[in-house]
Amino acid sequence: MTRIAVIGAGIAGVTTAYALSERGYEVTVFDQQRYAGMETSFANGGQLSASNGEVWNKASTVWQGMRWMLRRDAPLLMNPTPSWHKYSWMAEFVRHIPDYRQNTIETVRLAIEARRHMFAMAERENIDFDLQRCGILHFYRDKESFEKAAKVNKLLTEGGLERRSVTPEEIRQIEPTLKGTYYGGFFTPSDSTGDIHKFTRGLADACGRRGVRFIFDAEVESIVPKSGGYEIRWMPVAPDHDEDEAAADVWRPIEVDGVVICAGTTSRRFASMLGDRLNIYPVKGYSITVHLGTQESQEAAPTVSILDEATKIVTSRLGSDRFRVAATAEFNGFNRDIRYDRIRPLIDWSREQFPKMSTDRVVAWCGLRPMNPNMMPRVGQGRRPGVFYNTGHGHLGWTLSAATAQLAADAVEKAMPVGRRIAA
Repeated sequence: MTRIAVIGAGIAGVTTAYALSERGYEVTVFDQQRYAGMETSFANGGQLSASNGEVWNKASTVWQGMRWMLRRDAPLLMNPTPSWHKYSWMAEFVRHIPDYRQNTIETVRLAIEARRHMFAMAERENIDFDLQRCGILHFYRDKESFEKAAKVNKLLTEGGLERRSVTPEEIRQIEPTLKGTYYGGFFTPSDSTGDIHKFTRGLADACGRRGVRFIFDAEVESIVPKSGGYEIRWMPVAPDHDEDEAAADVWRPIEVDGVVICAGTTSRRFASMLGDRLNIYPVKGYSITVHLGTQESQEAAPTVSILDEATKIVTSRLGSDRFRVAATAEFNGFNRDIRYDRIRPLIDWSREQFPKMSTDRVVAWCGLRPMNPNMMPRVGQGRRPGVFYNTGHGHLGWTLSAATAQLAADAVEKAMPVGRRIAA
């Protein structure tokens, strides 16, 4: 049987492992955490949002980012400290502005395809992940922003998305708990929300039942071509209680026929090992989870998922007793500090929009989104035979992963049919 290693057990890695196992490959997944879905796939905004498929490569994004640089609570914030990685990424981002239209339409098409695969996996494996098929409501506070959104909406509908404009009165009908004043909005009834962490863990369990092997707490040191395949050298991050310290501190080799890199923000390092250039940058996002401990709070929190264009804040309802609020894009390297001045606007916005919802139990989180400069995931074969990628989904990993996993598995199957190794 053809042996494939998947590096990374977030949403991209686990969906890839599942797709490969369905095709008959012997799959081993490596991750530095103790469980699946413990980094960027832990507490994102929860939206499965084809309606958020617009890529960011626009001149207006660059201009807005410059205007926001001195605002600590700005939706997009860049640490100006010089960094070759950061500035090279931004230069490539600007070069991809001409691809804005094409990439937006392609992202929407991928997102719509991903729905089909994700819902099928969840149903087949009986995964409960607090799925809510109540649609996503985008609202706008003034005429100018609404008219800009109408232009974007033409691209989204060209990509196959059914989406309609709504009046302030219709906004109230769709989500009666909203208390602000709005000019208008757009509603996408086919979009949905869910708990990415619960889904990733549930699918990882399903992979285990299918024979996929997971090696957690594993630091992958190198991936080296060897004997028509690859040798993966790894070491336990945390020694097992049953082995002595000396035995734990030894690199352990595993030979495989091929490897798929799904390692999020660390994919760049692995790509460099394998002769590929992958300019992924870690873009930090924040979320809060509001625990709705009373009946009044549960009734005051929205059911429909929301995106507030002015603040770039998104929400999702996770079951009856949790409300997720997420936002911000922070260019600050691999910094994982949770800053109060970035969390406070999420709490204030929640209190402003839903005044009867209690915010006495709020859990803050941040994660590093793996973003390519063109805002598109890298999917497919690398430079060397037997090397593949499914990474760099940015803020849409939850939305796109079920489709890109199929594309990655298709690439493996085309290049390395089950039972056949790569040429030595």
